[in-house]
Amino acid sequence: MMNLVYWMIFGLVAGAIAKRLMPGKDPGGWMMTMILGVGGSFLGGFIGRQLLGIQAGTNEFSLLNMAVAIMGAILLLGIYRFVRK
Repeated sequence: MMNLVYWMIFGLVAGAIAKRLMPGKDPGGWMMTMILGVGGSFLGGFIGRQLLGIQAGTNEFSLLNMAVAIMGAILLLGIYRFVRK
């Protein structure tokens, strides 16, 4: 249970940072930010492992985990914006 809460908080922070780094008008509030952040965390982790060989831990906070999550959230936000247009 704590792991799920951890990932939601981590995803919310990653999504908020991703939105801050990609200025522009986006539909959706904090719930969309959380969804994009959590999805971006998983997407970034998957891409990092498969393409770059990054072995980011899943139960710990680190700058590498946060950077990978933010990059994934930015990618997901870009895809979301493209699809919404």
